[in-house]
Amino acid sequence: MVAAQESPSGPVTADDVEHAVRLAIAALRGADALDWSAKAGSLEWDCWETVEHLADDLFSYAVQLGPARPPSDTHVPFAWSRKRPGGPANAVFADREAGPAGLLQVLDASGALLTAIVRTTAPTVRAHHVFGAADPEGFAAMGVVETLVHVHDVAEGLNLRWTPPADLCDRVLARLFPDAPTDTDRWPTLLWATGRAELPGRPRLSKWRWYGAPRGERRK
Repeated sequence: MVAAQESPSGPVTADDVEHAVRLAIAALRGADALDWSAKAGSLEWDCWETVEHLADDLFSYAVQLGPARPPSDTHVPFAWSRKRPGGPANAVFADREAGPAGLLQVLDASGALLTAIVRTTAPTVRAHHVFGAADPEGFAAMGVVETLVHVHDVAEGLNLRWTPPADLCDRVLARLFPDAPTDTDRWPTLLWATGRAELPGRPRLSKWRWYGAPRGERRK
């Protein structure tokens, strides 16, 4: 068992998902004239594909919790596809003709779905995830992490500024990354935990994962 790491900021909630997505949209809004085909940070995807992937993540987490009996050993079987070899495998894609504003609306809608599902699902519910069967808080935390780090990737590609709130980073670190250091700045630590940065005395991770199982149920 891995000891649960409590955050002084409290649990991750539906409000955190909503807040993260609102911050993401605010950071990316107005970037219509920029080159969305630019590579997104260290990813192999471009900025447009990365936001599509983020929207798909939020949608996928919502629908995983959605059935009356959420699956315990597999994903809800939406059909995934790729627009190009090496691109992200998604169930959700944005209409290119709608431009970046339409892409952000797709992200907004997917975020709203996850927010609503987390807000209305009993905390006793569990659903399959490859990194551990998770409760609504776990899926909320996953959605927040996906949002924060993928907007980081896109912001690097579009040359935008992006620094999310430390307390939000702290809550998801405590929920999903029990082995992360607790005495370092929260945003750089989340980037380190997701293989995107170094920390003093800690090299950049070549492999990383989170623990989606509820606090007290985590196993390595």
